This record gives sequence, structure tokens and C-alpha cells, in this order.
Amino acid sequence: MLVPKSHIAAQSATAYRAVVKKGPLSTDKDKVVQIQRVGKRVSAATEKYLRQHGYGDLASQLNWEFNLIENEQQNAWCMPGGKVMFYTGILPYTQDDAGVAVVMGHEIAHAVAGHGAERLSQQLLLIGGAVAVSELAEDSEYRDAYLVAYGLGGELAAILPYSRLHETEADQMGLIFMAMAGYNPQVAVEFWQRMAAEKNGVMPAFLSTHPSDKKRIRQLRKFMPETMQYYNPAQ
Repeated sequence: MLVPKSHIAAQSATAYRAVVKKGPLSTDKDKVVQIQRVGKRVSAATEKYLRQHGYGDLASQLNWEFNLIENEQQNAWCMPGGKVMFYTGILPYTQDDAGVAVVMGHEIAHAVAGHGAERLSQQLLLIGGAVAVSELAEDSEYRDAYLVAYGLGGELAAILPYSRLHETEADQMGLIFMAMAGYNPQVAVEFWQRMAAEKNGVMPAFLSTHPSDKKRIRQLRKFMPETMQYYNPAQ
């Protein structure tokens, strides 16, 4: 972690507002309400989980926001501080609230686990080596690195993928978050199977940073017995 948490928080808020301003935000009321409805439940479950496991300080720093951009890109992401963005292009794959919860939980897990901050540190090492972060902070390459690290670089030449460890952690934590929110975690297997079946020859942005394969689905099934203990369908 080469970047102070305070700096990441400030950059996150600035970057998120820029994305919202650029938009265009979806005007489909039903879809927007769905993202916000699921977001409210999964975020509440996430805070509950964090407090139960001794991360109350982190939970108190989360200032949630959920938005939906009208764009065919099949993508979603969450920045530090709880800033979540979905793209309408991924909704045909999520299909319903439970499917949205799969993506929501997974992306929130990446954020609260600090995976984006680790990717940002990797990017800074590639760009500046031993150059001080304070110097890079004012550099345009640093800003590009920030966008790439948090999955906002769909228009950039390359998006740095999460490591396998990051993906496994986000899968496992995401299942728990959605289960605690009252969504059946078994739906996650079906979602990733739909994403893996993409056959139009174009790699979805979501898969470029979140590789989907048979191993991932096997791992999801392996996590399921433990995860189902958190599932409360009465939510």
C-alpha cells in the first residue's frame, strides 16, 4: 500500500463525481430503483459483517452511493468509501435482484478488502519506481493509473486484472454479503456461468478484470456450504 488511505478516499470521491457527471445516468426508473434497492440491502449486510468481525472503524467510513450508467458496457465497480457504479449492459446477465446482489457483493468485497489500493500501488511502481507518491499525485499518468486500478479504465488500452487471490477473496466475501442481505448465494454460480458463456467474440469489460472459468465456479460451489449458513431468506 503506497498511497495513504486519506488520499485514496479523496481521489475516490473526485473520480466518482467525474464519472457521474459524464454519465449518462440511466433514466429507466425501474432499473435505477433496483440497483439502489439491492445496494441498500447488501451495503447494510456488509457493515453488519464488518462490525461483527472487528472492523467497525471501516464500516463507519463507508458513505454509500449507487448509480446506474446507460452504457452497453458489461461492467460494475465499487470504489473505497462505498461508491458503486453499475452499467446497464450487465443487467441482462444479472437478470433479477439476486443476480445484481452477486455483482454488488463481489465489487463491494474488492473495495472493503483494499484490492483496488493494492492494484494502484502496483501501477505506481510500474510508472514511477521509487518516485514519491506526492509527486505522482499531480501527474496525469498517476490519474490514469488510478482509473485503471479501480476498473474505470474501460476506454484505456489495458485494464490491470485482479490477482487470483483477490478474486477468490472477493468471491467468498461477496457470497457472504449477499447471503446476509437475504439473497440466495447459489444464484452466483448461474450468474458466472452466463458471463462465461458470452460468445459474441468481444470480452466483456467485467470479465477483463474478473476472469470467469471452471475453476471459479468450482470454488463458488466449495464456498457454498459455509455461505449458506449466513443466508436468511426472511430479509
